[in-house]
Amino acid sequence: MKILITGAAGFIGSHTAEYFAQQGHTVYGLDNFSTYYDPILKRLNKADLEAKGVEFIEIDLMGDLDTHMPADFDLVFHFAAQPGISATTTLEEYVRNNIYATQRLLDWTKQYNPELKLFVNIATSSIYGKEATLPETAVPTPISFYGTTKLAGEQLVMGEQRTGKIKACSLRLYSVYGPRERPEKLYTKLIKSIFDGEPFPLFEGSERHSRSFTYVGDIVKAMAAVPGREEVLNGEIINIGSDYEYTTGEGIALIEKIIGKKAQLQKTPPRPGDQLRTTALIDKARKLLDYEPDTDFEEGLRAQVEWYRSKFLR
Repeated sequence: MKILITGAAGFIGSHTAEYFAQQGHTVYGLDNFSTYYDPILKRLNKADLEAKGVEFIEIDLMGDLDTHMPADFDLVFHFAAQPGISATTTLEEYVRNNIYATQRLLDWTKQYNPELKLFVNIATSSIYGKEATLPETAVPTPISFYGTTKLAGEQLVMGEQRTGKIKACSLRLYSVYGPRERPEKLYTKLIKSIFDGEPFPLFEGSERHSRSFTYVGDIVKAMAAVPGREEVLNGEIINIGSDYEYTTGEGIALIEKIIGKKAQLQKTPPRPGDQLRTTALIDKARKLLDYEPDTDFEEGLRAQVEWYRSKFLR
């Protein structure tokens, strides 16, 4: 198959691109290498992926796709987004990168990929709101710019599907962790702070927040199950995550155990828009994708610590 993966130099997109390339598919990775975090980290991912046969297209989705993009893809996996809940990211940036850019990609896809089997939108549990403990049929109530704009992007995709202009589905991911996790995310930031002997800023009360922490390799299993199921998935919205919950405090304790050193926790004011609890209800994923996350939480965190050692402590 010929597969396009947007945001392919990022955390989850890079793992997905790597998997499909290793399976012998023709994989194109699109990324704009934004400065949201140090682009050097994404260029390390790019080098790893190019060595495995992924061909990269460096372009912003709001740029001239007509001129610079190949066409006739079988599958599109749309990971590219303005990520996270950040006080320094403006609403305009979220709207541009999660709404306008998604529609630009949809317009290009419809024009240049008439035989597309499926457009796979990558969404988030932040769509559900303060407590993401709901099935896919629940009415979303997002509480952050990120969740709100990701919901809008999802609805743009599914609107095109509902009007018969494209075949599409949306996968809502839950609290993904593992090797290549972004530097501002919980575990990479925690691991770095412990190794560097620096204070780790912990949002007040967040140690009690519970999450369906999901190892990136288990997320890739869901992506890997898409080829061959395009007709079944068309029109569906599906939760993808682990159905085991752990508190942030439990995760911190495991990282301390793995590294053998305590974190210097520094309490900071609560973060607006943060979720209190997420629980991935994945019955639908089990039914439609034969999806079964099976990575033990500690095992996954050990893999992330070892990745960090190999990349940044040599």
